[in-house]
Amino acid sequence: MQCKDLITIADLSLEDVDELFALTTEMKESYRRNEVDHYLVGKTLGMIFEKSSMRTRVSFEAAMTQLGGHAIYLTKQDINLGVRESVKDVAAVLSRYVDCITIRTYAHETVVELAKSSSVPVINALSDYTHPCQALADLYTIKEKKGTLEDIKLAFVGDGNNVARSLALLCAKLNVSYQIASPENYELSTEFLELARATATSSTCIEQYREPKKVVRNADIIYTDTWISMGKEKEVETRRNDFKGYQVNSELVSYAKEDVLVMHCLPAHRGEEITDDVIDGQNSIVYDQAENRLHIQKALLKLLICE
Repeated sequence: MQCKDLITIADLSLEDVDELFALTTEMKESYRRNEVDHYLVGKTLGMIFEKSSMRTRVSFEAAMTQLGGHAIYLTKQDINLGVRESVKDVAAVLSRYVDCITIRTYAHETVVELAKSSSVPVINALSDYTHPCQALADLYTIKEKKGTLEDIKLAFVGDGNNVARSLALLCAKLNVSYQIASPENYELSTEFLELARATATSSTCIEQYREPKKVVRNADIIYTDTWISMGKEKEVETRRNDFKGYQVNSELVSYAKEDVLVMHCLPAHRGEEITDDVIDGQNSIVYDQAENRLHIQKALLKLLICE
């Protein structure tokens, strides 16, 4: 890979994505054959978690274990970034101990500062601005299921949040049609859209609307996320009211292609942004995309640590 760190999807070239996807397939097939691939024996991953997560923690820890390495889980109480100790000092010290750092945090600036002061690769495991590992696993899953990314339309219904932004950037890079429907005040910002469209290989690659039925019409993929992300708990009632009409249910899905795939990055608030019959239905691939977090991150760790 050409980049030292993965802070946002924008850090990756098209060649990086192709290399990552190819290695992911190779490593996933090896995993299925129960082959042992100890590429990272003697290597250590430092994992800073200011935001808790089941999938992110387990997938990264399992990835390091399966590759013969080790992961150290560090909570907010262990470090208290920027309060007990500066981000710069934490980065400088951890760089002497570990071979790679992942961070799951609130402020995107924390990730940027950590990478700037670290001499080892830094992976953004989530910030309020972006979630690159999720988007990579998602687009990999779509390619795996559909066999191609050509002429694919992805319809995102819901909040223009970190997941929506990361998907938009990667879709733009891979020339996947991306349409998003969000309520007023929850849409992708004009500044972000300019950045994403500058990355796009097609002028019509990214489009934003209000009406969910418009974006899901003839869609190959319907994607949604929680209306109430971590850190937004005080806005529960406001958000539930604002997102009325944006639920992914059987009626909305009926406007898409018959073989549409339904995705959700999890955790899901069943009965809010998505109904049980849809998330548990035959078109749902939410558990496949969750599994692929493991495989994409194994490939990412190998490429960043070994090169």
